[in-house]
Amino acid sequence: MTDGPGSGGGGPRATGERSLSVGGSVSVAITGDGAEVVMLPAETVRWAKEVEAPPGEGNLPGPASGVFVGRAAELAELRRLLTGEGEAAVTRVAGTRVIHGLGGIGKTTLALHYAHTFRRTYTLVWWINATSTKQIVAGLAGIATRLCPHWATTTGVQERAAWAIRWLQWHPGWLLVFDNVENPADLRHYLGMLPDGHHLATSRTATGWHAVAPTMPLGLLDPDAATGLLCTLALGAECAPTPRQRRDAAALAAELGYLPLALEQAGAYLFETGTPLGEYRAMLGQVIDTTVGGIDPERTIAAVWRHTLTVIERRNPQAITLLDAMAWLAPDVIPRTLLAPLCPDARTLGEALGALHAYNMIAYSADRRSVSVHRLVQTVLRGRPPGKESGGYPPGRQDAERLLQRAADDDTGSPPWERLLPHAIAITESTPPGTPASIETANVLQALAEYQDREGRNAHTVGLRTAALAHYEQLLGESHPQTLTSRQGLAGAYQDAGDPDRAIPLYEAALALCEETLGDAHPRTLAGRNDLANAYTDAGNPARAVPLLEATLARSEKLLGDIHAHTLIHRNNLANAYKAAGDLARAIPLYETTLRQSEETLGVTHPDTLISRNNLAGAYKAAGDLTRAIPLYKATLGQRERVLGETHPHTLNSRHNLANAYRAAGDLARAVPLYETTLAQRERVLGETHPHTLISRDNLADALRAARAARRPDSTNR
Repeated sequence: MTDGPGSGGGGPRATGERSLSVGGSVSVAITGDGAEVVMLPAETVRWAKEVEAPPGEGNLPGPASGVFVGRAAELAELRRLLTGEGEAAVTRVAGTRVIHGLGGIGKTTLALHYAHTFRRTYTLVWWINATSTKQIVAGLAGIATRLCPHWATTTGVQERAAWAIRWLQWHPGWLLVFDNVENPADLRHYLGMLPDGHHLATSRTATGWHAVAPTMPLGLLDPDAATGLLCTLALGAECAPTPRQRRDAAALAAELGYLPLALEQAGAYLFETGTPLGEYRAMLGQVIDTTVGGIDPERTIAAVWRHTLTVIERRNPQAITLLDAMAWLAPDVIPRTLLAPLCPDARTLGEALGALHAYNMIAYSADRRSVSVHRLVQTVLRGRPPGKESGGYPPGRQDAERLLQRAADDDTGSPPWERLLPHAIAITESTPPGTPASIETANVLQALAEYQDREGRNAHTVGLRTAALAHYEQLLGESHPQTLTSRQGLAGAYQDAGDPDRAIPLYEAALALCEETLGDAHPRTLAGRNDLANAYTDAGNPARAVPLLEATLARSEKLLGDIHAHTLIHRNNLANAYKAAGDLARAIPLYETTLRQSEETLGVTHPDTLISRNNLAGAYKAAGDLTRAIPLYKATLGQRERVLGETHPHTLNSRHNLANAYRAAGDLARAVPLYETTLAQRERVLGETHPHTLISRDNLADALRAARAARRPDSTNR
């Protein structure tokens, strides 16, 4: 087929498997395999040949969308495919071409826009609801009712459908749109019988098209197009968004997964209610099924997916069990091995995932070892209430927690635990109010937080530790040793995140409970007192830290000994407090003693020894003794790079401190590259807004200004 929708002369033709061509006879097969063969009178067949369709004839279900954006390339590609091959179905699967994809991705909208755009190039444009063979037959029958009403009103649906097939065979150049095809095999008969026009199908089903028709991929909207569409719908085409509104729209579009139907629904709600974009995002789970003017209640994103889930459940109930659990995990890179315990064997797992993939509810990774699910699918599924016999858990929630527990028991090494982290974080962030607490889940969250701490990422464990503490408090009580450990761990995470104001109340509460339950001299109480004093120092309050640390050090020396590891930590922290208070005369000797004892007791490259060496260098720098500070900083940096790694937070601190020392010595040529490296690494490891990152950014800017000033000629010589 060339540029026109039809080629060759009119007349009955049949090209597909099990097709039936009728010529001058009066029998017409209206469904596949000849299951329905209708006899038509000769005069009726003659009318099918002689009746012409008026120009622009069609039955499109509505106008083309006035806010059709971000699909120009897809529209052009669809036209190219249809004019080149005559058949296409729209899909979301890369590497294939019928329109199919996740419900709400815009399949029907694209097909409707295509039909309106190219309507005048066809002899007839006919829209057919294709969810079943019965509806396809009814849709075809409508052609007879439109073109031959004087006869069609006197006969049945099957006769009218047979007449329509004869008409389409005699009059080439038409477009048939089969919307929402449930079973690809339903179309095979018609594609074979009707070769002289264009067939365009839409379907949620991703599989089964290889023997029926070529397919065309249909992806999500790109972020810019989605953001622009949301602004237009929410604010009105005449209203230019403010920078803040644009940012909020971009965040909401991402939360909606750039899904056109979800964007349309959100935009209509925002426009009608005047709700700010940021507020809608916060209450997304509550309004995802809410309708407003202009939105069909049966076409909300939640309603569309409920229909899809019903179809999937009839086909494979195990698939719904998997999807319910995936709703609580991270949306991307969900390992098949993580889901495997929900199925009795690999075959059952594969078939269940296959059912979900067939309806585009999940996507496979390139190597098929993991799957992903659209984040808005997760939002809809999470919004369902607990069942009567669920023990208070929403559907899939308990399964998700048990999968995490099972995987944590099986995986104890770094790469597997790293793979579990996104899913653990997703579980903590998606916990609905009233979800039962679980010691097993708390233990997994705590273990993953400790793993991150060992990797130098304790600042990122606040969410995990907060969730674990809530479980422990609810099930074990405020003063249980495990609860105390969890509370101190959360305080440490806040401290490492540069937020001592949140750390201090937690430390104070933990210390009070330790003193009450364990006694004033218990090692755990001493550690709690040390942690609290350290937080006071970080918060800029050494006056509260010094007496606390002096008392702690004295008790530690008495109970544990002068060179016990805990005693060395207390001595180092007391020196820190002296330094913060400006008392270098007391700080430096204490640092020197601690470093010597640490080297003798723990070793030259023990992490605690490296802390002591770094701190002593800082005291020398504060005293203006750069000739002693710089070699110590250099030695500490080299040792931390070897022992802890290039990007461990302590290594980053050493690099930053060495840069500061070089700058203080006037050596900007050495300082600036170190500042640049440290800033890039802190942004990546700690985040853009961590206090240490902000300090690095400021110090680099100051060093660059100083370097430019040093290169600038003196004004008197200009």
